[in-house]
Amino acid sequence: MNRKIIDAASKCDAVIFDFDGTLVDSMWMWKQIDIEYLARFGISLGEEGAKRLQKDIEGMSFTETAVYFKDSFHIPYDTERIKADWENMSVEKYRREVKLKPYARDFLNFLKEKGKKLGIATSNGREMVDACMNSLGISSYFDRVAIACEVSRGKPFPDIYLLVSEELSASPESCLVFEDVPAGIIAGKRAGMKVCAVEDDFSAGMREEKKSLADFYIRDYSEIIPS
Repeated sequence: MNRKIIDAASKCDAVIFDFDGTLVDSMWMWKQIDIEYLARFGISLGEEGAKRLQKDIEGMSFTETAVYFKDSFHIPYDTERIKADWENMSVEKYRREVKLKPYARDFLNFLKEKGKKLGIATSNGREMVDACMNSLGISSYFDRVAIACEVSRGKPFPDIYLLVSEELSASPESCLVFEDVPAGIIAGKRAGMKVCAVEDDFSAGMREEKKSLADFYIRDYSEIIPS
């Protein structure tokens, strides 16, 4: 049990979570979608190419990512069509296949019992996030769910975290953030918040970088559930 993080969570006014890879186990899905989508245009990405691509687009908003794909791979569709294609490819997976990270629900229950305000700050699209949260039955835990398309700059800029903290009526220094990738950790720190990095298979190769950037690190939420 990591007493330092439990104490930080108990003392803060609000806790803000990233979504994919932090609260839900979904990063496996996006690498495969990227490979399949680009294959429609005769572009062979491969496993290593997919890894490099995921690093390149890390933290980007859904719209920023669509722009990146259009410009980098010369996709002959506008960004709204690209985003719609991704939504069609992913929404049923979010409803049926994506699960909560281990012990995440227990930690959410602990935070609500403590009376904490809870928010989500995600780079994903609204339809997929809503579908997943409704399927998992976690929507009622959160006071504000924000997507990066609501702000002018995605992660690693702090905009989305500042937006959520403002709408939760919590000062940045009174917020604790949970994130799974370096760009998100940097965004939380730039917002003036404490950040706990979360282990995820997708970012396992970034473990030491994540530890160096964040205030805390956990393998899963069982480490921060009081016994």
